[in-house]
Amino acid sequence: MKLNYRRTFFIGLAFLSISAFWQMYDNIIPLILQGTFGIGETVTGMIMAADNVLALFLLPLFGSLSDKVDTKAGKRMPFIVTGTILAVIFLMMLPAADRSVNLPLFVIALFALLISMGTYRSPAVALMPDLTPNKLRSKGNAIINLMGAVGGVYTLIMIKLLVGGGEHPDYMPLFLSVAALMVVSVAVLVLTINEKKVKAKVEAELIESGESIGEAPEEEKKEEGTSGKAMPKEIKRSMIYLLASIFLWFTAYNAVTTAFSRYTKVVWKLEGGGFADCLMVATVAAIISYIPIGNIASRIGRKKTIMGGIVLMSVCYLAAIFANAYHPVINLAFAAIGIGWAAINVNSYPMIVEMSKGQDIGKFTGTYYTFSMTAQIFTPVLSGFLLENISYRTLFPYAFVFSALAFFTMSKVRHGDVKPGKKKSVLENFDVDD
Repeated sequence: MKLNYRRTFFIGLAFLSISAFWQMYDNIIPLILQGTFGIGETVTGMIMAADNVLALFLLPLFGSLSDKVDTKAGKRMPFIVTGTILAVIFLMMLPAADRSVNLPLFVIALFALLISMGTYRSPAVALMPDLTPNKLRSKGNAIINLMGAVGGVYTLIMIKLLVGGGEHPDYMPLFLSVAALMVVSVAVLVLTINEKKVKAKVEAELIESGESIGEAPEEEKKEEGTSGKAMPKEIKRSMIYLLASIFLWFTAYNAVTTAFSRYTKVVWKLEGGGFADCLMVATVAAIISYIPIGNIASRIGRKKTIMGGIVLMSVCYLAAIFANAYHPVINLAFAAIGIGWAAINVNSYPMIVEMSKGQDIGKFTGTYYTFSMTAQIFTPVLSGFLLENISYRTLFPYAFVFSALAFFTMSKVRHGDVKPGKKKSVLENFDVDD
């Protein structure tokens, strides 16, 4: 069978809308909290960490619930539609609260918005593997990731075009543009994808070919029966160092992405949506670099590729410390950061999978996300405290220190490193776990 690209594109619209939202959330909500309501960096960091705290509970809960339900619209679609409708309603309350300087309304709407987003993220991600044969899921996931990147870039462009300068910009046009994208994306998804009919059609096609939608590859079948054995001590040691590295590089990177919009305003004196240029360059550079990084990893191995990415990001964090004002050359540094982050993301999760062979891969996948999410809960609070109580200029030294620590712990990893085989198609280079 061949991947149905048209169908996968429409399935990816849900993830596109989700990515567009989070791009706005990470960059604009801190500006409103501080610029409109005068909230300090530490409390802002705590609020910005709330989505990751909620995600630890909501994502597995609603992912599990969507596994169990069975409606005329399907298993995932009711959660996607209901979650999007609620999210858009609460989303539009935020600029209204910002305009009226109504902090209680803003906090209540923000909390309700985060819960609404949490109700359908897992079902939206699960929709693609539900409707795609096992052997085609790498290509399917590649398209989903590309759709997510498009959503993020859309929001950055809207920030650049719609956010004005001054002490109190009007964010209503920006919120409207993102809300419109979310509504249109999910509406098109509903009109083009009948979940139950598509699943029945795919299953019928697979039965004809003697396969099933969830059929495991032969390599995985061979490993069945070894699950449950204790992980060897030396591999466990490497796993611990790799998980520590994951925590450390997320701590560094998320601090920058969460505080960057405020940092550029205070230190570089950028007004409005000027900061979006750097983030857009980083995102596009990451997308472009996926294929070269895949080729590099196939030659030198995943560990060396990851460590090269850490070095690249660390050098850029170090250089940014000395930048006193925005200059176009800074975009080159952010392009390098995007490339470094792609080198890490493309190769880190596969190393987890490689080390957990014969074990419970699902368990270690959950552990991977636990460490990455914990870092994203921890770092906005700690970095926010430093920004508020010491100086905004602590941001890039902070990122550099944690990135350097990640290099040290990663150097201690002795297992899970393989030279991945050459991808069967160009598209598979974009199969990246978030």
